[in-house]
Amino acid sequence: MRYSASEKFEIIRLVEQSHLGVRPTLQMLGIPKTTFYSWYDRYRAFGEANFKDRNSHPGQVWNRIPDDIRTNIIDLALNKTDLSPRELAVRFTDTKGYFVSEASVYRLLKSHDLTASPAFIVIKADDEFCDKTTAPNQLWQTDFTYLKITCWGWVYLSTILDDHSRYIIARKLCTTMKTDDVTDTLELALKASGCGRAKLVHKPRLLSDNGSSYISGDLADWLEEQKMDHVRSVPYHPQTQGKVERWHQTLKNRISLENYLPPGDLENQFGQFIDYYKNYRYHESLKKRYLSRRLLRQGHRYH
Repeated sequence: MRYSASEKFEIIRLVEQSHLGVRPTLQMLGIPKTTFYSWYDRYRAFGEANFKDRNSHPGQVWNRIPDDIRTNIIDLALNKTDLSPRELAVRFTDTKGYFVSEASVYRLLKSHDLTASPAFIVIKADDEFCDKTTAPNQLWQTDFTYLKITCWGWVYLSTILDDHSRYIIARKLCTTMKTDDVTDTLELALKASGCGRAKLVHKPRLLSDNGSSYISGDLADWLEEQKMDHVRSVPYHPQTQGKVERWHQTLKNRISLENYLPPGDLENQFGQFIDYYKNYRYHESLKKRYLSRRLLRQGHRYH
């Protein structure tokens, strides 16, 4: 228990005036003897003024980032919304000549509510996915993610992503996560990729998690009619769908920084960001090449 200066001084007066002696009086008050004598020594050496409440925090932290530097980092983050905390730290160090760490930038952005908090899942997994694709349209990954529209409610984004090229083939903004939403997104993907019209030996396989909309019998019947195989990931193993999960994280790190009122506003932002993601953003997993240029060389269909 922490005592104020007035309480410490009152305890000293009670002990001095008590007829029971120091030890029994302290036992009745519940004060350790060593604590009392520490107070008493300071009182005798410096008087009552020594018991004024003191701030336990240091007046200045030696490694605290100056306020003007913090302001400059926030300005850079608002101007370069596509950069991650690591990229912002490198950019700021290179351009301003003032070193800041990735952790410092992340904490600063988080304190200003400018970054999404990552969700960490600690599980044991293989180092690499065993069944790798070798060309586009061999395997499609799909999943839902959720976003909130101010004064409107939650909406859900259904995405179809090509496993080999990471190309966003189709997306749909939904109010539910039902089987019809999944099939509608797949129809958009089949039309955009041309796989719905072309005569193919094998249509793309679909990789999903074990959500209720993906394990339903209606989806199984629809996929059988379309002659598409369905592969589901191991429960509690999001790494199987790591590419679509990473896409949703990248998207939400940017989209969640803004407030959206009508659903149409959010849809417009999706279109702008996806255009940037495919045509201008460097992808580390593709050796920092543009996604669209890689697809053009491989003959991926564009719409």
